[in-house]
Amino acid sequence: MDGSDRNEKLNVIITGGATGIGRACSELFAEKGYNVVIGYNSSAPEARELVKKLRASGFSAVSKKADLSRPAGAGALVEACLSRFGAPDVLVNNAGLALPQKLITETSPEEFRAVMDVNIGGTFNMCREALPHMIRRHSGVIVNVSSIWGRIGGSCEVAYSASKGAVISFTKALAKEVGPAGIRVNCVAPGVIDTRMNAHLDEETKKALADAAPLCRLGTPEEVARAVYYLASDQSSYVTGAVLDVDGGGI
Repeated sequence: MDGSDRNEKLNVIITGGATGIGRACSELFAEKGYNVVIGYNSSAPEARELVKKLRASGFSAVSKKADLSRPAGAGALVEACLSRFGAPDVLVNNAGLALPQKLITETSPEEFRAVMDVNIGGTFNMCREALPHMIRRHSGVIVNVSSIWGRIGGSCEVAYSASKGAVISFTKALAKEVGPAGIRVNCVAPGVIDTRMNAHLDEETKKALADAAPLCRLGTPEEVARAVYYLASDQSSYVTGAVLDVDGGGI
């Protein structure tokens, strides 16, 4: 779906849309002519700044605080789209939570549940709230953001890897479920991207991770956003249930 190619603007909800990959997605979809609903939880200043920036450029954008680990939070975010712009045409499930790297024996049950509640629980809650509006119109696209660790697993990243692996399985299953209703569901699996989530890594670790990728560098949020947009656009109209790696060739 491409908002710039239609007389009527399309609507996109982007969770975690104020920083990192989500911010790059918000900016790109706005540039492509979408009405953008930016979901955030702990990034209020960044969300306000981004909405102000987009509006100053003539784009349509609003932000909404929502705890997506709770069904009510997801419902409130979808309602924000409905009340301001109308039914969502595209949903980008990007919001995520990661723990500092630690052994499983040092990971508390509460920490594990928190990661799962946001990364896969939030994806479930958002899809459950948004899908009735897509099914009713027999049209819509969902793009979920997983991770390379969801594909191959990461040492000392058990909770995060498990949650992102679940996002991949969720994507494939949901694509089969809602395909007959004309809705596509796909996933991107970023590698190591230069975002705030990875800001805790020291330069030596970043260099080692960059050197491990065949392209010999870290990825950028904008590169992931372009992959997300491709999967949301009509350029991928016969693509569903797919996982697109954006990882510089793997690690």
